[in-house]
Amino acid sequence: MVWHLLVRPARVTSQARNYWQVRERGGQALRVTNTRRQVCRLRQLGLVSLMFLVAAVVPAAARQRSGEQLPDQQASGTISGTIDDLTGAVIAGAQVRLTRGDRSPSAEMLTDDLGQFSFANVAPGAFELSVSFPDLNTQVISGIVHPGEAYVVPQVVLLVAPQVTQVTVTLTQVEVAEVQIKDQEKQRVLGIIPNFYVSYLPDAVALSSKQKFELAWRSSVDPFTFIAIGAIAGGQQAGNELSGYGQGAPGYARRYGASYGDVVIGTFLGSAIMPSLLKQDPRYFFKGTGSKRSRLLHALSSPFMCKGDNGRWQPNYSYVIGSFATAGIAHSYYPSSNRGAGLVGETALIRLGENAVASVFQEFIVRKLTPKVANRAQAEQ
Repeated sequence: MVWHLLVRPARVTSQARNYWQVRERGGQALRVTNTRRQVCRLRQLGLVSLMFLVAAVVPAAARQRSGEQLPDQQASGTISGTIDDLTGAVIAGAQVRLTRGDRSPSAEMLTDDLGQFSFANVAPGAFELSVSFPDLNTQVISGIVHPGEAYVVPQVVLLVAPQVTQVTVTLTQVEVAEVQIKDQEKQRVLGIIPNFYVSYLPDAVALSSKQKFELAWRSSVDPFTFIAIGAIAGGQQAGNELSGYGQGAPGYARRYGASYGDVVIGTFLGSAIMPSLLKQDPRYFFKGTGSKRSRLLHALSSPFMCKGDNGRWQPNYSYVIGSFATAGIAHSYYPSSNRGAGLVGETALIRLGENAVASVFQEFIVRKLTPKVANRAQAEQ
């Protein structure tokens, strides 16, 4: 039975035959559809490839065409020239710097033994040459090099640089102090009364011993000093002070001599001799700033405090000692009725008090009445 089934042809019914025919026709239709899809895909792939090819070829062709034209439009050039001096001799070793207007890096070179230079492969456009050599003036040349041009710079002549000698004049301390003293000697209250021993510069230079003596002498022989002494002697005679001198012309002359002696001795002792020995400044230093109380204390303390030649504040030994020494010396030429240890101390204290009162006037009043005040600008000139 098995063999029979294997050998014997199978009978196919009409329904089965129809089924296989339909299935075969369906397979053929499917194969046709797949083939059409593959053709469409191949067409799309070819179109995309063609687009990529066009995108790659067209820019390359454009670049090739622009590259063919670029050498003609941007061909580099050369710049050359010769450097001479005023006598016409060539200058070897001169430094030549080439800079471009487009801020490209500069180029430098030295002239050869014939004084020549040459820059190759220079891009077209504006340029500037700077030529320099020791002890000669630097020359700057500007120009424009065109594509492919061999630019020859006109003859460059370097001139001898002018020799400039700078001299700095520095005044010594003594010279600066001398200038300041000259300004102080112009200070006169109401344009008449000498006001030499006041400094309106807080950092005025210390005086030398010679300058201290010169200032004392200048104050002692000032014409107004003689006039003021005459007025003082007249007042003393009118009040019959120093009665031992008597009256009349002889008495006036003695009073005049005694008063002038007080002024001269006091000025030299308290403002020249002792300040030179103790290295102290005899001048009153105007404060002018701060509260009124601080300025008043500054003025009242001036007979007892002063600036040293080192610029530091210190006890005013010079004026105190000078005042007592002046009173002691006056004891020798005053009338016998006006002598005594008590009178010496009294005279010295009066002198110190007068200085304090005068300093208060200096601080608050006198400057306003002094037309020519030495200020800082004048001192620095």
